[in-house]
Amino acid sequence: MARRPLPRILTSGQPLARMTNSASLARSRELARTAAESASDVFHPLIIIARGLRRLAAAGRGRWVATPKEHRGPMAFFVSACVLVVCLVPYGPLLALITLMGAGAWAGRERTPVETGPGDAATERLRALYEALVPYLSVDGDPSPLYAPDGDWERAFPEYAFDDSGRLERLQLKYPAYFTDGEDGARARIEQVLYAKAGRGREYHFAWDELTNQLTLTALGPLPTDIAAQRFVTSPGELVLGFTDPDFVQRTLPVTGGEETRDAPPVVWRTGPRSTEPHLLALGQPGTGATTLLRSLALQALQHGDVLVIDGGGTGEYGCLAGRRGVLGVESGLAGALATLEWASHETERRLIAANRARQAGRPAPDDTRRPLWILADRPTALAHIASAEGREDPQQWLQVPLRHGRAAHVTVVVAEHFESAELLSEPVRAHTKARVVLGPATAEEVRAVLGAPPHTTPVAQVPPGRGYARLGTAPVLRLQVPATPDPLDDATGQAHREAVLALLPERTVPADGAGPAEPVDAPQPVDIRKAGDVPKRGDARKTVDVRTAGDGKAGDARKPVDIRKVDARKAGGAAAAEPADGPAAAEGAPQDGEDGSAGEPVGAAARAAHGKGGEPRVVNGSADPSRSEG
Repeated sequence: MARRPLPRILTSGQPLARMTNSASLARSRELARTAAESASDVFHPLIIIARGLRRLAAAGRGRWVATPKEHRGPMAFFVSACVLVVCLVPYGPLLALITLMGAGAWAGRERTPVETGPGDAATERLRALYEALVPYLSVDGDPSPLYAPDGDWERAFPEYAFDDSGRLERLQLKYPAYFTDGEDGARARIEQVLYAKAGRGREYHFAWDELTNQLTLTALGPLPTDIAAQRFVTSPGELVLGFTDPDFVQRTLPVTGGEETRDAPPVVWRTGPRSTEPHLLALGQPGTGATTLLRSLALQALQHGDVLVIDGGGTGEYGCLAGRRGVLGVESGLAGALATLEWASHETERRLIAANRARQAGRPAPDDTRRPLWILADRPTALAHIASAEGREDPQQWLQVPLRHGRAAHVTVVVAEHFESAELLSEPVRAHTKARVVLGPATAEEVRAVLGAPPHTTPVAQVPPGRGYARLGTAPVLRLQVPATPDPLDDATGQAHREAVLALLPERTVPADGAGPAEPVDAPQPVDIRKAGDVPKRGDARKTVDVRTAGDGKAGDARKPVDIRKVDARKAGGAAAAEPADGPAAAEGAPQDGEDGSAGEPVGAAARAAHGKGGEPRVVNGSADPSRSEG
């Protein structure tokens, strides 16, 4: 029987040799790895220093390339001088070498890689925002849609940022070229979706870049509300309406907010003959700060001019201005408002005529025609209702001349009204007020109707008093926060704000009710503001405003209050006839209050406007009771 051959593995020694060679190879590899790790540990500092020196060399080369050619010579000379000084200093080369090694070790250290990209919550929010924009930024038939269901949102959102609370703070998104970004309706839909998905309750600014088809959304912080009334560093004719975001204006003013002084970006309104928007209209809801805005403007205007105030609401919010130097009148009744506005209309005409005659004669305009005159009308439509009920003329008609020709005569008109009464404003008021302000919560449509352009931010429902939007002429719409200027006579006003407003008020020239006599002034003369030949006649309906001294009418008593009486020629039964300016009986034959069946309106303790000799304005005081013209 033949024997079977043994297996090859037992008869051949090659597999055993192969196994021996494999073991020795593995052991060699282990030894090499151990040696390499040991060398790495030994030479690790040198590796770090070499890596740092390489980074420093790359940074130096980049700095040299970025340096303009005309600056490279001085830079090379400076470096060479530094090297020479180091070489001449004792132990200088050694210290320089140690410093270089230390800088290389610091630059070459191993840095912990910073995790980039949003977290899981941020990723889900961005994906949800992307899916919400798909119906508005995609069309059927697009071969490579940027927005598609379950698409790549990272292509559409190249930049984004979140705040510490995980809310979206900034987002830059791309949109396809066929999107109609020039239509306000299409923009409004995208802005509404972003506002809803980014988080309500905050204001967002939308910057549309039509050239690159990109939209940048930025969450805006609240405007500062701690800035109170104070002296602002401005030129004559410049008034600060409020403060806005620092990225939208190129000017800052030093202001005091709380206990610190800082720079704040203002909304500056320029008035005067060279202004393109010489008059202002402010609209808002009750309690949104329109009266505060007018009070702030009055305090600023009194630094360089005179002020007339018409308080149509009759709430006494401007009582702190009565009797102050530069305040020609504070009227809350219909009779006083008509007389004051009529005087303002005649004064505008007188200034124009006087300035025109001076220019024709080759002389500069008189000083009294260049002193700014401010007419602040708060809720004039309330007086229009009273005038309509009594069958009298609308006080707004006397604003037509100051609105049309006030810029050349240094006359500025500011009107504040409520939204619900805006339709009752006269056509000249709506046509000539190029500077506009909207205060309080308002929809984008309401802001657009008033300012002529939609806001670039999303309006919010809850805003502090004095918060709104402003637009000067054709400039962009800006967010606005009016400085806190409350009524100092209000019991609810804080002590700090009360002292701030009182510090800005001019000194008193007329005592308040119940106070002592005022300081002596020049003896008043009965003057008719309509001078013969200066003002053209308007017809029989023209009224004459005359200044009469109270009591016995003597001009020598300078401490007696002076009142303005209005002569209504129509009620007297004939056409209006102006007496000469020096005639003491200009008010002779005027009907006394209440003779025509209508009760005379009290004028209160408001300061009245009068013109003395030379056309210079003079502040006089009214009476608390209905006055009667002296015979």
